[in-house]
Amino acid sequence: MDQNFTPSPSADIAMLIAIMAALRTPETGCPWDLEQNFSTIAPYTVEEAYEVADAIARNDFADLRDELGDLLLQVVFHARLAEEQGLFDFGGVVEAITSKLIRRHPHVFGQTRDLKPEEVKALWGQIKAQEKAERAAFRLAQGLPETEAKGHLGSVPVNLPALTRAVKLQAKAADVGFDWPQTRFVFEKIREEIQELEQAYSEKEPAAIEEEFGDLLFVMANLARHLKIDPEVVLNKGNNKFMRRFAHIEKRLSENGVPLKDAGLERMDALWNEARAADKSAKA
Repeated sequence: MDQNFTPSPSADIAMLIAIMAALRTPETGCPWDLEQNFSTIAPYTVEEAYEVADAIARNDFADLRDELGDLLLQVVFHARLAEEQGLFDFGGVVEAITSKLIRRHPHVFGQTRDLKPEEVKALWGQIKAQEKAERAAFRLAQGLPETEAKGHLGSVPVNLPALTRAVKLQAKAADVGFDWPQTRFVFEKIREEIQELEQAYSEKEPAAIEEEFGDLLFVMANLARHLKIDPEVVLNKGNNKFMRRFAHIEKRLSENGVPLKDAGLERMDALWNEARAADKSAKA
């Protein structure tokens, strides 16, 4: 990298790639960037994806632009690391995704036209299955280790948030008919799991309590899938609602000169109900 390289703000992806190369140039680059690798950067990649989702949830589109930039930086960073190791470069990443999009949309870029949404979904599944088989055959021919766990559920990533992974596992199982035919059966299962959790609690068995609680969360995730809602999204909405109402408690106590730790549950509960009533009025 030219030591006289002077970057300037640009809408051109080439400038971002050049800046990343400069940051990773030995002796003249950034010490922090130079010591990073795939593993150390991966947590930041996940974090940036969540920050994109958070900006969308807040309808903050100015922030969304910045967060998408931060996420794009993660892609460029990983591509640069790969380029330094002779694996692939940013162009290879772009080529891979463009090839995949064209391949998976024959109803747009090919001869398969006028498909219904359910037919598009079925075709997508067939193409993905074919891609998976081709990848496995290639890796076998090259003597490379398998990258996916075996079995029908093996393609679901293990590092997803637990609730999201539960939904994806259940959806994959449902694809081959392993699913309750009606949502009412899921409600019945939830009642059963609550009873089993209460039984474990009454018997004061920590291991059983933990297992039954996990079973209950898993079935709750399945209910979310049946209701066509994202459990991660609605739980975050619940988290935000809790924060908003608790902030109301703090504000009202502060106005009356009462420290939080001295307020007591009864007073805080009354203020919570006040915040709850305000929420309901705002929705009306």
